[in-house]
Amino acid sequence: MSLHSARAAALLAWVNSTKVCPDPLNDLSQLQDCSVFIRIIHKIHRSKEGESVLEQPLPERISFIRGFLQKHCRHKLAAESLVSTQKLVDGEELALAKVAVLLLYHASMSCKSPGDWNEFDYKTQVELASILKFVLDNEESLNENLEPFLLRKALPSSSSTSSSSFEEHSPPHSLPHKREVRFLELQKIASFPSTNNMLPSPPSSPMGDIMQTPQFQLRRLKKQLAFERENRDGLEVELAENRKLIMEKEAQITMMQQRIDRLTKLNEKQAADQLEPKEMEELREKNESLVGRLHEAFRQCQDLKTEKAQMDRKINQLSEENGDLSFKLREIASHMVQLQEALNELSEEHNAALAQSQEKQGQLENELHAALQDKKSSEEKIEILQGKISQLEDQLAKLEECSSQEKGEVMGDILKLEELKQEVSSLATKGAELQATVLRLEEEKQLQEAALQSERGRFEEEKQQLSSLVTSLQSSLSESHRAQERLEQDLQARDAEGQA
Repeated sequence: MSLHSARAAALLAWVNSTKVCPDPLNDLSQLQDCSVFIRIIHKIHRSKEGESVLEQPLPERISFIRGFLQKHCRHKLAAESLVSTQKLVDGEELALAKVAVLLLYHASMSCKSPGDWNEFDYKTQVELASILKFVLDNEESLNENLEPFLLRKALPSSSSTSSSSFEEHSPPHSLPHKREVRFLELQKIASFPSTNNMLPSPPSSPMGDIMQTPQFQLRRLKKQLAFERENRDGLEVELAENRKLIMEKEAQITMMQQRIDRLTKLNEKQAADQLEPKEMEELREKNESLVGRLHEAFRQCQDLKTEKAQMDRKINQLSEENGDLSFKLREIASHMVQLQEALNELSEEHNAALAQSQEKQGQLENELHAALQDKKSSEEKIEILQGKISQLEDQLAKLEECSSQEKGEVMGDILKLEELKQEVSSLATKGAELQATVLRLEEEKQLQEAALQSERGRFEEEKQQLSSLVTSLQSSLSESHRAQERLEQDLQARDAEGQA
């Protein structure tokens, strides 16, 4: 079975958007040498780690890519079993598509902002968003579900269905009182942490919408927290190494001090034995040299102790920040769950109200159609009767000119004529009633459509408020992230001074 054409095209469009290859690729099979995947990894991490791998044979390149995915994917065993080395060597398009999906997911979690996706057309964004949503929903079962997802054939209405999954609808105006109370609860939840810190939501797009969902934002926050914890662990390891170095320096100082003590005693003994001046001078020079080395060792030890104290302070500060960050993350996760539940309930209410409104609108349209048919039928009957009346009036005009004997025969036509006029009058009255009914039904239809439009705008405004809230929650990690960067810069500066 071949790959899902729309998803394969979307993945290829994303690979081309990274601009790591001079010429755009036209088919997934062009990724067989895996060099493009390695360049994408370099671009994501803004480093040249593994650049020499590009000069290695294909198996070494594949090994590097598998190692990267196993290190950075949430489930390492799943990533290991997802990507087959032999299938990548054979250039199987399904295996290449799997690697592209995992790199897309990692890149969107690491560096892509919602505005960066506007370079893609709407259809491509819909497919990319569906891929990200699938990975988020199937993290525990990617090994079983990713391959059927990439091989699934497109349905005739897939494009419209995919597009509609990212469009928000609003419930009609005539919602029960529970709907208003639920929105007040939603506003109360959305007031965390502070409305003053809310940023305007980015332009709406399928990729922007999926990246602003609580599920995606919570996964990104957890990934950032894990990254900072790894950095902290690295700093603690470096601190332990520095402490070990200080202990070694202190041991050297103790040994040198013992040697100086021995030399001092030997010097005193030799002075007592009245040694030759030349020997005394040599001993004095050795003693001065050892004293100088001791002072230098003391200075280095003092520097190391100062650095140790600074590192301890920074580690403590980072630990406190990570503790605060963990607490904030728990609060954010709790509020995200509440927001998601509120949004789900709001969507269910909207869907139910929309179905009722559509049913009501269908009934109105059926009634309007029937009324229009009745009106049209009445108008046709009136036209026919008016034609007959005109004929009868013409005949009566002619007959009035005849003799009185014939007038008795005309009386029947006159009665027949009066009945027609009464029927025309009755049909005219019925037509007026039908016209009033048509006007009433059209007015009800317009009011219903106006209510639907108003509620759609209201629902969209609520959605934008939720998106702004998610954006503000993400900014709560920025202070800790900046502190982490400052600490890394300090460590790099210290390493540079140590190398100098």
